[in-house]
Amino acid sequence: MGASAEEQEIKAVHAFPQSLIYTQSFLEFVDEVNKQGEGVVHIRVLGGPEVIGLPQQPDAVRNGVADMAYTAASFYSGTVPERDVLISSNTNAIYARESGGLDLLNKVHQEKMGVYYLGWFDSGVNYNLYTINEPKLDAEGNLDMSGIRLRSNPVYDAFFTDYLKAQPISLPTTDVYSALERGIVDATGWTQIGMKDLNWDKFLNYRIEPSFYSTDMGVIVNLKKWNSLSDEAKDILQRVAIEHERKSAEAFAELSETQQAELVDGGMTPVVLEDEAAARYLKAAKDASLKRMRDRMEASPHGLENYDELVEKFNKPSAE
Repeated sequence: MGASAEEQEIKAVHAFPQSLIYTQSFLEFVDEVNKQGEGVVHIRVLGGPEVIGLPQQPDAVRNGVADMAYTAASFYSGTVPERDVLISSNTNAIYARESGGLDLLNKVHQEKMGVYYLGWFDSGVNYNLYTINEPKLDAEGNLDMSGIRLRSNPVYDAFFTDYLKAQPISLPTTDVYSALERGIVDATGWTQIGMKDLNWDKFLNYRIEPSFYSTDMGVIVNLKKWNSLSDEAKDILQRVAIEHERKSAEAFAELSETQQAELVDGGMTPVVLEDEAAARYLKAAKDASLKRMRDRMEASPHGLENYDELVEKFNKPSAE
C-alpha cells in the first residue's frame, strides 16, 4: 500500500540482499510500522546494496539521501567509535534497553553523527570463525591462524589481525561466495545464522568454538527527518522498534541453535578450543574491540566521555 497524502513518508535502505534473514527481519519491522502507522507514518523501502552500497548507507542517511537505514554500526565506527560497545556486549538489546544503554547510545549518535538511533535489531547473535581446511592448534591449544587468508571486515578486523595474526582480506558480504569458491580466502567470520542463505557452507568445513562478539545491526534515522515527524509518528516508530528488539532477539536466539545444528548435520565439523585456550581467545576478542573503541574515543573531541557507562550498561555483571 502506498502512502496517503496525510502520511509522513520515510525512505529506507537495508544493508544486505532481500534474501538474507537479517533483511527479512527488518522488513517485518517495516510491515509492522506501516500497519500500526497507517494514516500517520509509512516506511517506503528503496532497496538494499544494489541501490546504495552497504558502506555508503550510513553517510546517505546522515546526509539525507535516505531517511533511514538498517545497517551495521561497524560501517560508521570512525564517526561513532562507541559502536564497539555493541560488538563487545555479552548480552542483547532487551537488557541494553532496560539498562538505559540504548538511550545513551542514541544520544551519542545524535551528537556525533546527526542521526537518531532507533533500535538495535537482531541482537545477541554471536560470531564464529569458519574455515575451509582443518584449523591448526599450537602446543598450548591456541588457534594458529598464521598464513591464513581470512576475510575480514570492520566488525572483527582488530581481533583477527592483532591476536590471530591472520592475513586480512577485506571483502563485502556479496563478494565472499566467489572468494571462497576461487580460493582467494581460506576462512571467514560470520554470525551463527544466515550462512546457508549465503551458501557459504558449500565451501566452509570447520567451525571454531567458542563463539564471540555480538551482531551490531540497527536502524538509524536522519535526525532532521526524525525531528520533522509528528509526535504520533515518532511514538509509533519507537514503540514498534522496541517491540522488534525483543521479538528479534528472542527469535534469533532460538534460530542460532537450530541453524548451527543444521550446519553440523550437513557435515561441518566443530573445532572446540579448550579451557584456558578458550578463555584467552574470548578475552582477546573482547579486549581488541574495547581497545579500538577506547583509542578512537581518546582521539575524538569528546574523549572518553560515556566510555565506562556504556560498557557497564551493555554488559551483564554476572557474565564478566
